[in-house]
Formats: sequence, C-alpha cells, structure tokens
Amino acid sequence: MSEAIAILAGIGLAAACGFRVFLPLFIASLAVQTGVDGVGGFELRSLLGDSLPWLGTMPVTIAFGVATVLEVGAYYIPWLDNALDTVSTPAAMIAGTLVAFAFFPGIMDDGYLKWAIAAIAGGGTAGVVQGGSVAARGTSSATTGGFGNVVVATTELIGSVVTSILAVFLPLIAGLLAIALCAIVITAFVRIRRRIRAKA
Repeated sequence: MSEAIAILAGIGLAAACGFRVFLPLFIASLAVQTGVDGVGGFELRSLLGDSLPWLGTMPVTIAFGVATVLEVGAYYIPWLDNALDTVSTPAAMIAGTLVAFAFFPGIMDDGYLKWAIAAIAGGGTAGVVQGGSVAARGTSSATTGGFGNVVVATTELIGSVVTSILAVFLPLIAGLLAIALCAIVITAFVRIRRRIRAKA
C-alpha cells in the first residue's frame, strides 16, 4: 500500500510542476529538511535517499527556494509570462519526470525502465497540466491584452502550492486530483479540435 501511495505522491508533485516548475521540488525538498517523514504511509527521506539523495540536501533546498521566488515573480511581469511558457513547457516535463523518479518506490527497476515510467507518468502529467496553463494564459492575453494574466498566474500558483502540499500530506487526493486535471485539459483540447474541424 505504501508503494502505491508513493507513486500517487510522485504523480501529484509532477502535476504541480505543470503549474510551477520549481515550487513542487522546493516543497518536496523542504519536507525532507523539516523531517516530514512517514506522512501518507511512506518516508520521504528514505525514498529520496534510494532514488535521488541530493534532492533532500540543504543546498538543493535553498537553490529550489530561490528559483521558486524568481519563477513566481516572473509570471507577474507582463509579456514575460508568455515568453516563459516556451521554456517552462519542456522544463515542467523534465521536473515532472525527475520528481516522479524520486518518489517512485524501489519495487521498480532503478535503471532505464524506472526512468521511462517516470517520463511517461510524471513528465506526461506535468506536460498536460502545463499545456492547459499555456492555453489559459494565451486566451487571457488575446482577450484581455494581458491584464487578466495576473489572475491566471495567481490561480496557477495556488494550484501548484495546494497540489504539492496534498502530495506530501494526502497523496491519494493529490493523485486523484492530478488525474482529474489531466482529464479536464485533454477533454478541453479535444473539444477545441473538434470545433476547429467543424468550422473547416
């Protein structure tokens, strides 16, 4: 059961990476630093120690903290937010893969197979959520001239914080939330594509 919970935690954090790249990594690293072990039926420190031990070190926690502040602030600067999306999309997928690999339990192969599963489950989840964020910001930019982007940025920030915290303390809910987010984004894209085809 604890292995399944760890997987859900990894997927939840990956989804949070789709909103903000560094914040979920910072929260996960900070949770280890503050001794949040055993929450949700798994031990953060032992999981990270088995997969990516450096993710729970103090220098990395500080680095992720600084990167989080810079990233969050940058999304409140007009037009820079749209430019960041071109970089954030692949970065979110990489971060999602990384955090999924870190949290996926040792019952999986620690070699290429585990990385492949992490890329599909973690990177894919982060990519889908990020795609929804990019679409929302693009729509806001087109309809409000960028003035509504503050609302989008704030919503993304809240989504990343809430999903990250849930992944640490309530992994089951975080995993279900990640699946729901992916379903919503994919459904929306399918509907938009159908409308475009119908007009054509």
